[in-house]
Amino acid sequence: MSKIEFGFSNVMQSDMMDGEAGFIPLMADSEDEMMEISDFPDVLSILPLRNMVLFPGVVMPVSVGRQKSLRVIREAFNEGKYIGVVSQKDTKIDDPKKKDLYDVGTVAQIIKILEMPDGSTSVILQGKTRFNIVTLLTTEPYYTASIAQRKEIPIKDTNEVTEALTAAIKDLAVKVVNTSSNIPNDATFAIKNIEGLSFLTNFIGSNLPLKNPEKQSLLETDGIKDRAYKLLEVLAREQQLLEIKNDIQSKVRVDIDQQQREYFLNQQMKTIQDELGGNPLEQEILEFKEKAKAKKWDKSVAEIFEKELSKLERMNPAAAEYSMQTNYVTTFLDLPWNEFTTDNFDLKRAQKILDSDHFGLEKVKERIIEYLAVLKLKSDMKSPIICLVGPPGVGKTSLGKSIAKALDRNYVRVSLGGLHDEAEIRGHRKTYIGAMPGRIIQNIKKAGSSNPLFILDEIDKVSSDFRGDPSSALLEVLDPEQNNTFHDNYLEVDYDLSQVMFIATANSLGTISQPLRDRMEIIDVSGYIIEEKVEIAKRHLFKKQLANHGLKKTDISIPVKTLHAVVDGYTRESGVRELDKKIATIMRRVAKKVATDEEYDKKITPEALTEYLGIARFSKEMYQGNDYAGVVTGLAWTAVGGEILYVESSLSKGQGSRLSITGNLGDVMKESAMLALEYIKSHAQDLDIDQRIFESYNIHLHVPEGAIPKDGPSAGITMATSLASILTQRKVKKHLAMTGEITLRGKVLPVGGIKEKILAAKRAGIKEIILCNDNRKDIDDINAQYLKGLTFHFVTSVDDVLSLALLNQKIAHPIKFEFNEPKSVTKAS
Repeated sequence: MSKIEFGFSNVMQSDMMDGEAGFIPLMADSEDEMMEISDFPDVLSILPLRNMVLFPGVVMPVSVGRQKSLRVIREAFNEGKYIGVVSQKDTKIDDPKKKDLYDVGTVAQIIKILEMPDGSTSVILQGKTRFNIVTLLTTEPYYTASIAQRKEIPIKDTNEVTEALTAAIKDLAVKVVNTSSNIPNDATFAIKNIEGLSFLTNFIGSNLPLKNPEKQSLLETDGIKDRAYKLLEVLAREQQLLEIKNDIQSKVRVDIDQQQREYFLNQQMKTIQDELGGNPLEQEILEFKEKAKAKKWDKSVAEIFEKELSKLERMNPAAAEYSMQTNYVTTFLDLPWNEFTTDNFDLKRAQKILDSDHFGLEKVKERIIEYLAVLKLKSDMKSPIICLVGPPGVGKTSLGKSIAKALDRNYVRVSLGGLHDEAEIRGHRKTYIGAMPGRIIQNIKKAGSSNPLFILDEIDKVSSDFRGDPSSALLEVLDPEQNNTFHDNYLEVDYDLSQVMFIATANSLGTISQPLRDRMEIIDVSGYIIEEKVEIAKRHLFKKQLANHGLKKTDISIPVKTLHAVVDGYTRESGVRELDKKIATIMRRVAKKVATDEEYDKKITPEALTEYLGIARFSKEMYQGNDYAGVVTGLAWTAVGGEILYVESSLSKGQGSRLSITGNLGDVMKESAMLALEYIKSHAQDLDIDQRIFESYNIHLHVPEGAIPKDGPSAGITMATSLASILTQRKVKKHLAMTGEITLRGKVLPVGGIKEKILAAKRAGIKEIILCNDNRKDIDDINAQYLKGLTFHFVTSVDDVLSLALLNQKIAHPIKFEFNEPKSVTKAS
């Protein structure tokens, strides 16, 4: 055959580059030359190529970049030697071994080495004949191998069969070239002028944009006829693919401008997917299946998931239910089924963390350590749910954080304040639009483990309406005997909550339903005394506000005396939130002085507090003395702690038998006032009270600050003492306060909130406190250092109270009683 030469495009195949370049290879001088080499070598230097296969008889340019490859071609070119060209199985491997190379390659002659303008090196190779690698001999400084020539199996059929096969290949190849946009049309001229079947298959195999494994398969086929049929099959497939591609493109080809580009791309993708008959979100389904393999769920849960996933696969993506089902499956996969963190039951470490994060609260911390000790010994979570009850700002929520840190558990929190929809706990039915799991399951998903520490904040502020009662839904969550099969309406599968450590917080137990209270162990977190607040401010609040306001330690100093003055004069609470705000106010004003370079005293003295916080809101001594009859100091509990409460009584001339009650009192306190009066009337002789007073004088009982609603069973003995004092005109003992309820027969009943009330009494300068004898146990639970300066009197009856509270001394100006004349009685004749 005569010599035919064709140029090639400027895009070269490379042992460095991925993909295939469209080009026209050069051809050898004759078919015989490419088939045989007279002096076939036993050992060749090997040139591995990443993304191309060299065929016998074909001349191709190759861009060379690896140092080993550069050394091979330069030495072989200088010495006029052949090299062996072998394709890599994996194009990503930079330094291939024997296993990474195909066994069949092509002996090649280096025609020319070209140094390109950009500094790269290209070499023109001419394929000669095929060979097998017998053994890879060396890898340094480049690859060498012992080889064996691979013989061709000639065609034994008649010339008519060969000619027909050649013509069929040419026709299909020309169609592929004409249909494809990646192959130059000049290739058709070359194809039509090739006569030998062997070289025709090699030329077309090199020229077509096939994957390396397909080209390698053609190269490894020994029979010329078999190779031709295989090529014919590949050409037919490529022609079909190109026709389908062109058909798809013709369906979506429209005149578009810049604004229609996005629509065009989406439409083209849709058409491709429709032609292929596949699911548009098949990749997403595969990802779901892969995630499911890593899940540790039970067999029953796995079966449910597979059923739901199969349902999703069968759905039309355009259906409204498709997105709902997708969200459901995603939620299923995101939940940490049987995934747990390892608990750290080092109780000494836990104690250290609690002491570091919280000053005071010794009884509370001791109870928490006991709780953790039981969990350590039992190795399960079937223990009462803790409920921390106390006024705002005493550290209930932060105690939960400290427990989570001590146990090395994940921490999640949900606020239940204002919750009034049961679906917020149990979730919505997944058939509803916008359905989602309840807050319990949502936060378990957020925690990433099935045993987090879960804070249920403000559980006392849960309400109910026509949408259900969330408190009832919480019964299942907080019952250790039931929550191993918690049922969420959205999930529709029982989820095990038995390993979750639930800690609830509340300001008051009064609004918590009784069944819910029974499922929780109540731990009272009462208020702090002044000394504790000062220590908390020094250890925690000062440092926190210093960082929050961008100040340095050298910018401000607040001595202990100043902190004491802030607590005593500017705050009246059980917690430390108001104290935190006051320290923040000081920091802000100091920050302003620092920012404006204003001169100021960096040491904040108690006298300087007026400049920073204004005039003190509360006086240090609030007790008002005992110069008036009928004025008695009581003790009350509020949501922010304890406070003292005055009860005042007065007498006015009138018709008698009239009791006026003012001060915005609730029903319980009104009943206590009436009980107290009836008790005093029935024991008037014992108290040396003239019965005529009740007929000649009206009695008025008042609790100051009438704008503030007051109620509760704590003021019975206080009202009785006030009435006894005004009716006898005797003084009440100095610096005395009391709390307790009474019965009609004069028995004193115990009350709650003792620690808060005692702290309030101490702040107000009270020195003696009267309590019910049954409240003695509450005093024993309080640290002795907080009780210094206080004397407690424990009583069982109103007589005991009056004997302790009333002095035999009359007030300075007692009332001179004047009695009404007795009404005349007319007898019937």
